[in-house]
Amino acid sequence: MSTIPKLKIKLFADGADKKGMLEMYEKPWIQGFTTNPTLMRKAGITDYKAFAHEILDAIKDRPISFEVFSDDFAEMERQARDIASWGKNVYVKIPVTNTKGQSANELVKKLSSAGIKLNVTAVFTLEQTRDVMAHLDPNVPSYVSVFAGRIADTGRDPMPHMAAALALVKLSKTAELIWASPRELLNVFHAEAVGCDIITMTNDLLAKLTSAGKDLAQFSLETVKMFHDDAAKAGFTL
Repeated sequence: MSTIPKLKIKLFADGADKKGMLEMYEKPWIQGFTTNPTLMRKAGITDYKAFAHEILDAIKDRPISFEVFSDDFAEMERQARDIASWGKNVYVKIPVTNTKGQSANELVKKLSSAGIKLNVTAVFTLEQTRDVMAHLDPNVPSYVSVFAGRIADTGRDPMPHMAAALALVKLSKTAELIWASPRELLNVFHAEAVGCDIITMTNDLLAKLTSAGKDLAQFSLETVKMFHDDAAKAGFTL
């Protein structure tokens, strides 16, 4: 099993907690950051732009993705252009459709052609992946976030799906495939085996990387000790 320094896949921290993001920034093996409105809401962010600028003031040398939040494509474009102006390391997250299921491909084409680095997100199907790739400018860096974890939640094996998505994304020399929404540490090694460029992980999953390749007998003993200590702390008696 790979260890952190030997991983070929890039690890991106996914979150919206400033303290947690800056802690991850101190780790050289974290190569980028992603966030979204849901994570921001959970973190109690009320001023989107102020939060983004606070983060960008601290993190200037690694890619960070910030997402538009309008459901109207004209307003999405305005937001995307504003977000893109915040820094050279900014990627603008554009959902693959709006809430009506209308494709964002024409907007993707317009923004990508204007030189704006995009992270097309909430991609699930291979048809969506193929269509997104047809609209991205091959000369402009971009990410395609395929939600492998949520695909797995449906009972489908995401590995062959992601392998097929990778073949489509690699038709462009500047696009990179993100294994998004992982559910467990093992997904890092799944994504690495497929050949994905990037995996996004929340801080709680990233913390588990220290267990990669751990001796199972030792892990067993630690688990037994945990059960014993917790029973003692709880004062259980029979």
